[in-house]
Amino acid sequence: MKAVLDTNVLVSALLTPVGVCGKILWLVFEEIVRPCVDMRVLTEYEGVLPRPALGLDPADVEDTLNVMRTRSDFVEPSPLGVMLPHPSDTPFLEVAADTGAVLVTGNLRHFPPNQRAGVTVLRPREFLDLLDRSS
Repeated sequence: MKAVLDTNVLVSALLTPVGVCGKILWLVFEEIVRPCVDMRVLTEYEGVLPRPALGLDPADVEDTLNVMRTRSDFVEPSPLGVMLPHPSDTPFLEVAADTGAVLVTGNLRHFPPNQRAGVTVLRPREFLDLLDRSS
């Protein structure tokens, strides 16, 4: 299943590998979940995950970034013209709209229902539940 993973999902996965987000990242590593990105999304991952303040293991960060670089579907989505509360979230929504992927985020409020452009936006637990029902 295709998914666009909000940066907060990757941070949570690396902070708590045995948690819900950690399982999602494991499914990416196992090629069960196919991540979708564009250069803006990948650039955000590369800028946020290595931040010392997060305290993430540098080797885990590099492994994660390598997987996102090599196993993701890369797209150049068209602008949607939506007005999200945080404009920096727009690339995630545009990639999901372009690829038909589910957008997985811990911040649903950043993606108001009337601005989702038909994209399915789920919390990490909801996404895992969807995967369970699909298999």
